[in-house]
Amino acid sequence: MGKGIAHYEVGEQVELFLLIKSAAKGIASNGKPFLTLILQDKSGEIEAKLWDVNEEDEKTYAAQNVVKVVGDLQNYRGKSQLRIRQIRKSGAADGQNLDDFLQAAPLSQDQMASKLTQYIFEMKNPNIQRITRHLIKKHQKAFLEYPAATKNHHEFVSGLAYHVISMLDLAKSIASLYPSLDTDLLYAGVILHDMGKVMELSGPVSTVYTLEGNLLGHITIMINEIGKAAEELGISGEEVLILQHLVLSHHGKAEWGSPKPPLVKEAEILHYIDNLDAKMNMLDRALDKVKPGEFTERIYALDNRSFYKPVFHK
Repeated sequence: MGKGIAHYEVGEQVELFLLIKSAAKGIASNGKPFLTLILQDKSGEIEAKLWDVNEEDEKTYAAQNVVKVVGDLQNYRGKSQLRIRQIRKSGAADGQNLDDFLQAAPLSQDQMASKLTQYIFEMKNPNIQRITRHLIKKHQKAFLEYPAATKNHHEFVSGLAYHVISMLDLAKSIASLYPSLDTDLLYAGVILHDMGKVMELSGPVSTVYTLEGNLLGHITIMINEIGKAAEELGISGEEVLILQHLVLSHHGKAEWGSPKPPLVKEAEILHYIDNLDAKMNMLDRALDKVKPGEFTERIYALDNRSFYKPVFHK
């Protein structure tokens, strides 16, 4: 197995099988249609343009197809782009398997499921525990398979569960330093905050937003889910309201998509933990692609900054 697409440098020749993550049609300045392809393998992804396409090409080079690409890497406006010399759709004789191109979380689904069970087991409040357990059980398969986003952070198979597990470990560490925090609320908030994404997003491969995702979003979806779970379990009271508030406020500010700012201590901490874990994931993935002494590509979600990788780093 050769190196992945993320580890090629500008000027290098590329000859690889890659999965089309997405294909978007555009019209060039000469009036001819083209496709912007995002191609991926386990190492990461790269953008490529396919010029002068016809309707047949659009069907052939649609998302979720594996293609054999020959080309070279070039720099376009500070970002690496693959210039395609030759491209063809992969056939049965190539023996390519879709799963071989998908980035996945570093932990297995079984490992993550048992960690979730452990954290739910630690909850002392029966109402919070029952609602959390009910919703995990209801959505378990998708929750363990889905990415946490279509881009920016944890956008890989099982990324959602991995994001949650990382946040739970972070929550546990923070709660040991600040004993006044209610760990039941904090753990439940971490587990539930993004669970609506199993309905907001289409699935683990070539992820796009569903109709419900576009019209409601994961926050609204989850408020409804918590309400339904409480009703089915015959639970009423302040815990239900606070759990809904944790989900509602976890983006922190209105301009970041939060209908309410955090107004409970655990909601404030949940917002910081979520932000910290998402940003660390973005930084680690961007810095992994560059050598010491170089800057990363601009990271849009981090105020479009390029980060430097110090030479003395390991």
